[in-house]
Amino acid sequence: MAKKSRDYFGLSWIISLILAIFPPTNIILGICTRIARKNLLMALLNLLLFFIFYFVDLFSMIMHKSIKWLI
Repeated sequence: MAKKSRDYFGLSWIISLILAIFPPTNIILGICTRIARKNLLMALLNLLLFFIFYFVDLFSMIMHKSIKWLI
């Protein structure tokens, strides 16, 4: 049984990492992922504090191969 991915919409890790490197896609996909997981407060904070969430999501994607922080 395959392990459930916590990356962007179940995409592979390398594709999610490439998308996380570019700030516009990181911000848009981060907001969409948080909304899809019913975490509306974090989605709003991601919209307002995108410069912090960008680095946190990127660091989490590189170190843990998932965006498990602030989700």
